[in-house]
Amino acid sequence: MLSVLLVTFPFFALVLCGYLATRAGVLPVSAIGGLNTFVLYFALPCMLYRFGAGTPVAQLLDPAVAGVYLLCALLMVAGTIALTRRGAIGWNDAAFGALVAAFPNTGFMGVPLLVALLGEQSAGPVILTMAVDMVVTTSLCIALSRLDGAGAHGVAVALRNAFRGMATNPMPWSIVLGGVASALQWRLPGPMDKTLAMLAGAASPVALFTIGAVLARSQMNQHEYVPPRLYVPLALAKLLLHPLLVWCVGRAAIALGAPLSPFTFTVLVLLAALPSASNVALLVERFGAHGGRVARIILVSTALAFVSFSAAVALMK
Repeated sequence: MLSVLLVTFPFFALVLCGYLATRAGVLPVSAIGGLNTFVLYFALPCMLYRFGAGTPVAQLLDPAVAGVYLLCALLMVAGTIALTRRGAIGWNDAAFGALVAAFPNTGFMGVPLLVALLGEQSAGPVILTMAVDMVVTTSLCIALSRLDGAGAHGVAVALRNAFRGMATNPMPWSIVLGGVASALQWRLPGPMDKTLAMLAGAASPVALFTIGAVLARSQMNQHEYVPPRLYVPLALAKLLLHPLLVWCVGRAAIALGAPLSPFTFTVLVLLAALPSASNVALLVERFGAHGGRVARIILVSTALAFVSFSAAVALMK
């Protein structure tokens, strides 16, 4: 456990640095948008492209990995909505609560953290699950969020907006381009490759620092009281129930003969043990859900993940 904490501590320490810098006013809130832009449009796409280009295309298109992970994501979404859509919780808040409980912080935290823990061979399953979450899980939850007083037209508009958002998101495109480069065994010219390597090297520290800054900003912008019963159970479900569900479904798939290696199985479980994705807070603002509730789920899951994720790594390894 101590050896695992020695690896995971710097990652969570960078998140804490971003949080404290924003809360103390050292990092202006107005600067967070620039950090987000750099990570989203420059550093992370370069890192994902390099990992995709260096990963065999069979790992990027593994149906067993996609099937197990997608089934668990759908079960998390269905179960969360069934348990939370009651009383004052409508479809909009229930859907985004389900998304934040099923969508791990794969891009900003999962890729650099799991590669540091397990090596670059873990990048293939990580990238594939990220694509599943961005394309399927997110679109489904956005569509469900529009069911509050919306007819078929409202759902169709929501889906159209979701696909438009995915089309302008550089991360899926960088994954696709990396997969094409891997399939064609194509390599960038030396100077371009070094430029991408420099940007990719900045992705991990800046992304983790930005997570902390975004969490601090979301907490500073929410002044209303949110009862812990509305967000603590979902944070715990993300950290405990989601990886347990992936473990059970993965073991069942292996028993049924699915070609899921022990290493890939470990990667999937640890992915599910990551805290909630911070970019869900941006979607909540766009679609008018309860931002304070979702921000607190992300904050609590990220804070507790230092212990829970490290324990999951120790158990799985």
